[in-house]
Amino acid sequence: MNIKVDHTDSLCRVVQFFETLSIEAAQHQLEQIYAVDASFKDPFSEVCGLPAISPIFIHMFSQVENPRFVVTNTVLQGDDAFMTWNFLFHMRRYSSDEQCIRGATHLRFDADGRVNTHRDYWDAAEELYEKLPLVGGLMRVLKRIAKK
Repeated sequence: MNIKVDHTDSLCRVVQFFETLSIEAAQHQLEQIYAVDASFKDPFSEVCGLPAISPIFIHMFSQVENPRFVVTNTVLQGDDAFMTWNFLFHMRRYSSDEQCIRGATHLRFDADGRVNTHRDYWDAAEELYEKLPLVGGLMRVLKRIAKK
């Protein structure tokens, strides 16, 4: 017998976690959001397990100032959820202007309502590298060449 679980509350909990994310939450609340053996993948990392996921969130706070997520949309179907978001932050070295990375995340919940799969989708070249001083110029040139 296959019992369907309603993950509406789980998705709301994840959205609230991301929109109020702090270094303290990254250090002490991940076990409420993620399963112990959860997998996590983004353009820079692919890890498995809470001990490997936590440093990714903590590292974010050392790389940028005032990081915050604004979840713009969510879709839930069975155990799978999809959310689009804006990641807002200030670069520590290159610009004092607020930066925005637009992306999406696919989540899969376990029977307990915790995330067991987290996969981020966003274009690191366009959303990040093009904003850096030297690399950005090269990325924009390569983009123009590719369009021809």
